[in-house]
Amino acid sequence: MKKTRVLVVDDSALIRKLLSEVINSQPDMETIGAAPDPLVAREMIRELNPDVLTLDVEMPKMDGLDFLEKLMRLRPMPVVMVSTLTERGSDVTFRALELGAVDFVAKPKIDIASGLKEYGVEIANKIRIAKSARLKKHVPIPATKSATADVVLPTVCNRVASTEKLIIVGASTGGTEAIKEFLIRMPPDSPGILITQHMPETFTRSFANRLNSLCRISVAEAQGGERVLPGHAFIAPGHSHLLLRRSGANYMTELNQGELVSRHRPSVDVLFRSAANSAGRNAIGVIMTGMGKDGAAGMLEMHKAGAYNFAQDEASCVVFGMPKEAIAAGGVDEIVSLNDMARCVLSKLSGMGKHTNRI
Repeated sequence: MKKTRVLVVDDSALIRKLLSEVINSQPDMETIGAAPDPLVAREMIRELNPDVLTLDVEMPKMDGLDFLEKLMRLRPMPVVMVSTLTERGSDVTFRALELGAVDFVAKPKIDIASGLKEYGVEIANKIRIAKSARLKKHVPIPATKSATADVVLPTVCNRVASTEKLIIVGASTGGTEAIKEFLIRMPPDSPGILITQHMPETFTRSFANRLNSLCRISVAEAQGGERVLPGHAFIAPGHSHLLLRRSGANYMTELNQGELVSRHRPSVDVLFRSAANSAGRNAIGVIMTGMGKDGAAGMLEMHKAGAYNFAQDEASCVVFGMPKEAIAAGGVDEIVSLNDMARCVLSKLSGMGKHTNRI
C-alpha cells in the first residue's frame, strides 16, 4: 500500500514533532518532512513533492495566507490548516478555506501535547479526506453586501407563501465555502434558513458573522428560541444540535446538547428530522459537500414527510460523501451544481407558492 506523503509546516518545534508522530502512527500515511516556515516549505515541496500539506495559519517570514495563496495559484495541492482556537484564528482560517484549503484542525488552547494526541484520529481523517478531495480554483469574493448585487437572484414571487416555507441546509468538509456561495445569492425576503455545518464551537459564531457581512439576509449563530422569519438564517453552534420546532403559528429554533448523532454534534440528521416533523412539505432540504453519511437518513425522513430535497452534484463538491449517501438512501429529488443551487431552490419555492400549503 502506497502511503500518503505529508509535509508539516509549523513554526513550533513541538507542534511539528506532535503532528509528525500522529501522522507516522497511521498505517497509510507518513511525514516526509517538517518545515519551520513557508520559505523552507517552498523548497521542500519542490524537492519532496508531498501529497498533502499541513499548514500553520500564523508563521514568521511569510504569512500562512500569503503562502497558501501563492501555493494554490502556482502549484495547487491539498492543504489542511492548523488553526488556533481564537477569534483571529477563526477569521484567518475562513480566509484560508476561501483560498483553497480543504479543511482545518484546531489547536487546543491548553496542554497542546495531550490535546493534539487526543485529536489524532480527527487529524488523520482530515488528511485522508484532503488527499482525495477535489481542489477548487480560488475565485475572489465580493467584499461587501452591496457588491453581491450582481449575483443575488430575484426575490421569491409569492411573499405570503414564502413566510411559511423554510430552507434546511446541511454540510461538512468544503461546506463553509458552499454555504457562503448559496447564501450570498439569497434575496432579502427569502424564506427562513436553518444550517448545520460540522465545525468546532469556537468557529461557528465567527462563521456566522462572516456570512452576515457578505449576505443580503441576516445570518447569526443560533441561540435557541428565535423565531425563524423570512430573510434570516441561523447557523448551528458547534456545541449543540440545532432543531426546528413549531410553536403555534411560528417556527422556532431549539438547541440540544444530547449525544452525538451520526458521530456529530451538531448533526445534520437531527436538523433534518426535526424539519420533517415540524415543517413537512413546507421545507426545502439542501445537502452539500461533506464526508460521511450524516444527513442521509434525516433527508429521507424529510422526503417522506413531503419536503422537496436538493443535493449538490459531485463535480462541484469538495467531497461527495454526504450528497452521495443521501442520493443512495432515496431522499433526494434533484441533483444540481453549487452554482445553480440558489436559483433552483428559489425556483422551486416560487412554484410551491402557487399551491396550498400543508403543515
